[in-house]
Amino acid sequence: MRASDLFDVSGLVTVVTGGASGIGLAYAEAMADNGARVILFDLDQTRLAAETKRLGATGKQVDVTDRDALNRVFDETAREMGGFDVVFANAGIGGEPGFLTLDGKRNDERALEKLDTAYFERIFKLDVEALFWTIQAAAKHMKAGRGGRIIVTSSISATKTEAFVGAPYVASKAAAAQLVRQAALELAEYNILVNAIAPGPFVTNISGGRLKDEGVQAALSQYCPLKRLGFPDDIQGLALFLASPASKYMTGASLTVDGGVTLGYVG
Repeated sequence: MRASDLFDVSGLVTVVTGGASGIGLAYAEAMADNGARVILFDLDQTRLAAETKRLGATGKQVDVTDRDALNRVFDETAREMGGFDVVFANAGIGGEPGFLTLDGKRNDERALEKLDTAYFERIFKLDVEALFWTIQAAAKHMKAGRGGRIIVTSSISATKTEAFVGAPYVASKAAAAQLVRQAALELAEYNILVNAIAPGPFVTNISGGRLKDEGVQAALSQYCPLKRLGFPDDIQGLALFLASPASKYMTGASLTVDGGVTLGYVG
């Protein structure tokens, strides 16, 4: 089989939540550049307008933590596009600093017992509840159609402990990873494949753009065997793989893209 056929996503109706920046925008670019019909869901109307114009995509402003609004925009888009082929469930929030500072010292302000309930609830609202609602909405339309692909942005924090990221984020990503497996099991009968991409540290706007700081990048890069952090274009090939016929017999998987961070520290 030719690579052009194996990775063909032309014409696929593709929704990307949190699609106007960062990793979500990288997914959207990869799909649009290869002929998919892309719809961006995002809360930031300014970025949404700019990126949909640049990509020749469609944009829908929505807060994914508003379940009714999210269902409405999925229903509206399904009517307009005749259903969905691919949904990237990408919208999420960063974890904020952990119990160690970047120079390895204890950060008393971020100690486990001092983390407030509002912080925990905010993380779980977006990274777990809104994800669950997105999978529900996508599954409803895909079951009524010809199946499809649901691709969740998870994290390496789903399967490892973290010193530089807050505990609620780590717990939320573990929940998201198990949700992917559970959804994959239930939806397989309907030809709906559910997989996850688990990034390591990537330079995006998440957590207030903290990783865009060169000092932060330098500090974290020492823990990565490739000695650099990831950038959105580093994840595009994996997105194409999971959206295309190349992954047609894969479901319930979580694919790590982290420059080797989970392999361990090599000094």
